[in-house]
Amino acid sequence: MAVRTAKFSAAVAGASGYAGGEVCRLLAEHPAIALRTVCAESSVGDLLSAHHPHLHGLGEHLLAPTDAATLTGHDIVFLGLPHGHSAALAAQLPDETLVVDLAADHRLGNAADWGRWYGGAYAPAWPYGLPELPGAREKLAGARRIAVPGCYPTAVILALAPALSVGLVSPDVVIVAASGTSGAGRKAASNLLGSEVMGAVSAYGVGGVHRHTPEITEHLSEAADTGVRVSFTPVLAPMSRGILATCSAALIGDPDPAAARSAYEKAYADEPFVTLLADGSWPSTAAVLGSNCVHLQVTVDADARRLLVVAAVDNLTKGTAGGAIQSANLALGLSETLGLPTLGLAP
Repeated sequence: MAVRTAKFSAAVAGASGYAGGEVCRLLAEHPAIALRTVCAESSVGDLLSAHHPHLHGLGEHLLAPTDAATLTGHDIVFLGLPHGHSAALAAQLPDETLVVDLAADHRLGNAADWGRWYGGAYAPAWPYGLPELPGAREKLAGARRIAVPGCYPTAVILALAPALSVGLVSPDVVIVAASGTSGAGRKAASNLLGSEVMGAVSAYGVGGVHRHTPEITEHLSEAADTGVRVSFTPVLAPMSRGILATCSAALIGDPDPAAARSAYEKAYADEPFVTLLADGSWPSTAAVLGSNCVHLQVTVDADARRLLVVAAVDNLTKGTAGGAIQSANLALGLSETLGLPTLGLAP
């Protein structure tokens, strides 16, 4: 790999996991941020490439201990840790360090929601790393603490926020979203074994019990400027990565496909990573694989008098690591798109 002179140094905690590994992959091509340190909890001393063979080109990075002493001294720290582990570590890092948390520790603005859905000590919300939301870029510019959205919320919020913000639909939404197995992390679990997943599609977290529900509800309510009710059903699909979210809500007023499309064209006209597909073309997870892009399509079911929006994202890129780097770019005063791929991989 060619030697680069980068302006900022970065450390990645949780680098042996899927999200941390994806941050490392993207940083390897970033012209202004250099990956200097990788950390893990149970595999200290291992080569990063032992856990991520596709990152062999990063050289002889050894996994260091995950502690404040190791992370201090970097310009940016990405925390790819399990939920509930980031807040205590982040509190030990210097105020001037840009800390980007990929877990849920600082996503929720309501302590009661944290207690209900996650438990443990509540940590206040940080600026939310979804730049496409109105006012988000202003909050991220110069920030030194950022909470990266969950992967499902990234797809769902971008799918529904434009319609809710202009009062096109009722604030009562239904979401069915299919995700690849990497969304569950790298932990060993029988339901994630290849023999269990291949050839099967299964719902889980049914009945409003998935942890991303309060995050989706909070930010859609902000977009609507009123409380939004969310019915969210996640589905496990036989693929390693990707999310396809089908979102719907009852229309207010007469069904008007042109008005619906116009609302989305206006909302995302200048967004570098959001594409509203041409009429008749529908999002596919394969088309966004490895990219920081969101593909959307919107239509009206006139008979049901409902708006339908379908969104596709790569849960590990735009849904996690890419969103983290996009937000970090803004916080550091860099071009928002720097180091982020817009082209997917195929087949």
